[in-house]
Amino acid sequence: MPIPEDVTGDEIDKDVRQELQSLPKTLAEDVAKNLVMVARLIDEDPEGAYGYSRVALRLASRVAAVREAAGFAAYANQKYSEALAEFRAARRMTGSAELWPVMADCERGLGRPEKALDMAGAPEVHKLDKAGQVEMRLVAAGARRDMGQLDAAIVTLQSPELASNAVQPWTARLRYAYADALLAAGRRGEAREWFAKAVEADRDGSTDASDRLAELDGVEFVDALDESQADEAPGDEDAKDD
Repeated sequence: MPIPEDVTGDEIDKDVRQELQSLPKTLAEDVAKNLVMVARLIDEDPEGAYGYSRVALRLASRVAAVREAAGFAAYANQKYSEALAEFRAARRMTGSAELWPVMADCERGLGRPEKALDMAGAPEVHKLDKAGQVEMRLVAAGARRDMGQLDAAIVTLQSPELASNAVQPWTARLRYAYADALLAAGRRGEAREWFAKAVEADRDGSTDASDRLAELDGVEFVDALDESQADEAPGDEDAKDD
């Protein structure tokens, strides 16, 4: 797959670059460029990211960072079985529990929420940092909802991190998930409160909490183009009459 001229491979994380040092220099450069493309495209063009991840995998399947990137690219394309296999391979190579939450979410994607809940109670969770533990809580709550256990999902999300006024990278998503679970359970007033709190914490627009809040408040957004076309309609009719 073509690599844009502005991609040098030096853009990758320092730890990944260190992993690639086990490869011949030219090969390491090629792998690095493909990994940069995966990171660049995974949000806007997941299919493209997946293609570059497969190239990297073909070139260096024994590098943990490559297996992890391939896993996230497959995950972004809802290829959960493939993603899970890649995450497991990366975990075997590194011994790290960092990927445990996303592995559990793959189990959800495969229609096995019970397995995801088992993983949420596994010893590996205690090895996660705070961000990883919050992510595991989100996955576990999602699994509860998959099983129709709305009240249990709400309780799962109730935590010191949710109650804290401090804003962390995960705060907006945690508040949003809690608000969404409350709304699903018919607790509209509480849901509105927590969507508003999610908006306060969502500094980079990682959720659509503002849209959900507006919807609850009965605010309707009109497309400017549609509105201008509507304004022109009477004139058009007059022209036809003439």
